[in-house]
Amino acid sequence: MQSPPPGFTGRLKRAVTGDAGTPLVFLGNFEVENQWALGEPALPRVAAHAGSAVVNRMDEFALLLGGKDDHVVLKTALDEGYRAYLEGLGLALPTVHVVAGQEPRRTVSEDALADDGLLRTLSALAADGARLTAHGISTVEEELAGRTGLRLAAPPADRCKHVNSKVYSRRLADELGIRQARGWACETLEELAAAVSAAGELLAAGRKVVVKDAFGVSGKGIVVVDNERTLARLHRMAAAQAARAAEAAGTAVRTALVIEEWVAKRADLNYQFTVGRDGDVHFDFVKELLTENGVHKGHRMPARLTERQVAEVRDTAHRLGGRLAADGYFGVVGVDAMVDPDEGLYPVVEINARNNMSTYQAVVHEVLAGPDDVAVARHFTVRPHRPLPFAELRELLGPLLLTQPGARPHGLFVNNYATVNAAAADAGENGFEGRLYGVLLAADDAGIEALDTDITGRLAALTERS
Repeated sequence: MQSPPPGFTGRLKRAVTGDAGTPLVFLGNFEVENQWALGEPALPRVAAHAGSAVVNRMDEFALLLGGKDDHVVLKTALDEGYRAYLEGLGLALPTVHVVAGQEPRRTVSEDALADDGLLRTLSALAADGARLTAHGISTVEEELAGRTGLRLAAPPADRCKHVNSKVYSRRLADELGIRQARGWACETLEELAAAVSAAGELLAAGRKVVVKDAFGVSGKGIVVVDNERTLARLHRMAAAQAARAAEAAGTAVRTALVIEEWVAKRADLNYQFTVGRDGDVHFDFVKELLTENGVHKGHRMPARLTERQVAEVRDTAHRLGGRLAADGYFGVVGVDAMVDPDEGLYPVVEINARNNMSTYQAVVHEVLAGPDDVAVARHFTVRPHRPLPFAELRELLGPLLLTQPGARPHGLFVNNYATVNAAAADAGENGFEGRLYGVLLAADDAGIEALDTDITGRLAALTERS
């Protein structure tokens, strides 16, 4: 069997431990930004530290990062039909450790801390030389490392948080002379007032601006503004929030916001590189984000870019990676970027020094797909009335499910099944909403579109069949 993905996993281990043979313990603590945002001044919004049950079951993505000598901690056991499906594709899976008494609103890291038996198991792995890695490192993962003796295969939490701030992204790109939309990073109320004044001039000229929390995630903490009155109201609210946060913490008043001009774009991009402990930077890939009516639908690889554009992305990745290394960061880095209507690049919209959704798709490109195939990662919304075993989904999708990797693979590769049934406990009269995550593989875009349409139609039948 082949350990997936052979290239990326080996590079990751070398980057974060110095040795490609080091066993890793993976944690899929998605939306770690909620931890980083605790105590930070931000735009007033609904508190969302407790993630949704579905988001917290995205922990299962981490299963596909490890090989047979690695380990992954999950909130629940794998569906046996799903395990058989993955192994049938020739994937050598890591050892799975399941938490006891998982709480749907907790991350897998928080569940692990509450499980004394699992803590003892992880301590034994630490004694054998295993290291701990995660989607992103916060104080929760640091506590887990401290209680088990597992050394972190990552920088400290405060360093990870620092480089994930949108303020850091904005200022680093400014310093390196990388093209950005006109904008301002604000860490003091004086900087915020000056930025609001300058942004007001853009609004008066008929432009739009966007206001971003430093640690917003998944569309939260981002407000698009098209008039000066709304901007003034946000300014007052942000200043008041900063004052309250400072009083609660007993510190000086500060803020953590970015204000930027809303600019036209042809496409959104996401690219990834890996920074080693020794400062070496490896460019991993660039993908194109697909949208439908303004809603993010998935990632397409390869991205539809010219050689010149790809070269500019690569060069930017190496420049950013060098500075991140100098600032004490190593590990995976994902960067959001844009292509303008004239094919120019905005190479840095936001830096995410953590794993990204694209990180968990490496197995597709290195094991399952051929070099000339088109791959589109996306999720399908499903609404069953009862928990759906993978075996039933397999029967429903039939030949549309990828079951034979090869030179010309065709079908849907399912890379997370836990999210399908994560909200089953909340089922009502109309069932419950789940997500089926996967990657569509075909020879061309027409093949992808046909697959997408056929799968969507079959999944719609779940409501009647459940």
